[in-house]
Amino acid sequence: MPKVTFIAHDGTEHVLNVASGTTARDAALDNDIPGIDGDCGGVCACATCHVYVDPAWLDKVGRVTSGEMEADLLQFAEDFRENSRLACQITITDQFDGLILNIPAGQH
Repeated sequence: MPKVTFIAHDGTEHVLNVASGTTARDAALDNDIPGIDGDCGGVCACATCHVYVDPAWLDKVGRVTSGEMEADLLQFAEDFRENSRLACQITITDQFDGLILNIPAGQH
């Protein structure tokens, strides 16, 4: 199982073993990771699972493309950055072993 690390704004690390095919949002919720609410149920209708993809992983995970629903939602997220993604739109695969996702300070 791939390991995914969620890092809270205060530097606290939560390392999870995540089954391939699980979204980062679901992995966070299943493990009570603070700052990931996922209020819409994972259907890309809110921004309560906003994360920052570690720059070393951004090309593997993929960037948000302008005009996509995810990009539209992220425009309203607090402290949107180039490496912002919604965790509900990141499906974990074996290639993501070691993935690091940072949780914005406004989500705690």
